[in-house]
Amino acid sequence: MAERGKLAIRMLHDRLLVSLDDEAGERRSGGGILIPATAAMGKRLSWAKVEATGAHVRAVEVGDRVLFDPEERAEVEVRGESFVLLRERDLHAVASERIEEGQTGLYL
Repeated sequence: MAERGKLAIRMLHDRLLVSLDDEAGERRSGGGILIPATAAMGKRLSWAKVEATGAHVRAVEVGDRVLFDPEERAEVEVRGESFVLLRERDLHAVASERIEEGQTGLYL
């Protein structure tokens, strides 16, 4: 992308454009065991970074990390990069760095 942060797309209504986290592939268990991306698991949610928001999005800002169900998504390619389109209501949580005193930073 020529200018990171400036996409050639404007989101409408309550839509979000997110990029999947790189950590969506292999991961490590709490004990340090490497789990390959192909390992079968139950329903697993994914984290993504918000790249753009529509005018009616209220609880999420560009740059926030959001948790969503990867089975309920639509993919789009913009300038050769893959993104996921979501509605704000399809989010399960927001992990925000905008933490105020007494908050955990994870909004469910």
